[in-house]
Amino acid sequence: MAKESFDKEIQFLRMLVLTSGAYNRQQFAQRLGISVHTFDKTIRRLKDVAHAAHPQWTEEASKDFSEALRFSYYDSSDPLLLFLFRGKSVKESESQRLSLLLAAMQQQSLTALELLEILCSSMAEQYSLPDEKTIRTDLKYLEQVGVIKREPGARPYRYRLNNDLITNLSQEELLDLYDFIDVMANTQIPSVQGYLLRDGLKKHLQRNGFNSLALESFLYKYHYYYRILDEAHLFTLLHAITQRRKISFIYFSPKSEKSYASKNTNPLFEREQEGKLEKTLLLKIVYDHQYGRWYLLGNGREGIRKYRMEGITQLQYDAVVREEVFKEKQAELAEKMRYSWLIDTGRPVKVVARFFNPGSDQPNFIRERVLLQGQWGQIVEEEAESDSFIYEITVNGIFEIKPWLRSFGSSCEILEPRQLRQDMIDEWKEIRAYYESL
Repeated sequence: MAKESFDKEIQFLRMLVLTSGAYNRQQFAQRLGISVHTFDKTIRRLKDVAHAAHPQWTEEASKDFSEALRFSYYDSSDPLLLFLFRGKSVKESESQRLSLLLAAMQQQSLTALELLEILCSSMAEQYSLPDEKTIRTDLKYLEQVGVIKREPGARPYRYRLNNDLITNLSQEELLDLYDFIDVMANTQIPSVQGYLLRDGLKKHLQRNGFNSLALESFLYKYHYYYRILDEAHLFTLLHAITQRRKISFIYFSPKSEKSYASKNTNPLFEREQEGKLEKTLLLKIVYDHQYGRWYLLGNGREGIRKYRMEGITQLQYDAVVREEVFKEKQAELAEKMRYSWLIDTGRPVKVVARFFNPGSDQPNFIRERVLLQGQWGQIVEEEAESDSFIYEITVNGIFEIKPWLRSFGSSCEILEPRQLRQDMIDEWKEIRAYYESL
């Protein structure tokens, strides 16, 4: 996983996906809050990384990066935006150093000093030679992410490659494992680590003579590409919850005119901060599968606050809070979210709706869907004559449940509350007006 933040590239790629190249250079740079020169420099770097990850790109495709994103999205068995995690997560010198470390531990277990000697004799001339502290930091990072394993025994510790998974399985078992990881990475949340595991296993199988076409048993159409980008922050935030740490970040709300602003590193060019500095005790992370969005819920000076992960930049850890305080704030949030359809913490409202079976001679898939997706709601009454049933649920506010009810179309009639019923009437009248004969 990434060792460094790459907020600018995340927001850059998100905008390319959402706008499909509709902005020119000046509009794009203005929306991002960067200069046109920075825009050109960033897109050149991303092209280099993308071409390294996707060498099959033609020269014409690599010329226009936005067009490549727009027309290559069908190849969702290898999501294009994932290349950012492969190629931009570490510096070039770190990438060279980590590659040499892994190659050295491929055949035997080695100590930190032995690895230092190997790197000093193998590093390319353009890179500075590492010291013992740097090597130990790299080994600690590789051990944390599970790439290497420390051998049992006294000091000096010896490290080896943690590849027991692939060495203890037969070729048939590895192929079954690859298919399983392929399915899970495309259907479960989160996705990125599954894709990275799948790619590593795919390269191992190809080195052992498997045809790449034989490995592509499934082809998915991935709908929420920018969800992968938000996962860059996910494990950092989960770690903050585990450690009971407050976090600070610069936040750009969905209504903000800009989605990113570069750091003010030069005092001669100091300017007012575009985003809003937020400090909060992170309590919960929620994923909205309907829109492919991640939400953060925290407790700060103003009480419980909600943030969309796509607006977070310059994320940093802050102070650690006491366990009793953390549990108290979590209990407070759980009580306020007791009736949340998603993340709403407003006033509880009872919603009553009548659902109709679209055809008496067909299986009642409407009832099956309500029972599957209706969360804690209950069917309180069934009418055989009209082949319908009444469903009740208490939720915090009506805003979040409205899209779900609307998705049933003519098979759903809102009975209570009156405001929600009138809102649905007005919306369906507006839709009907679009289809009036000309």
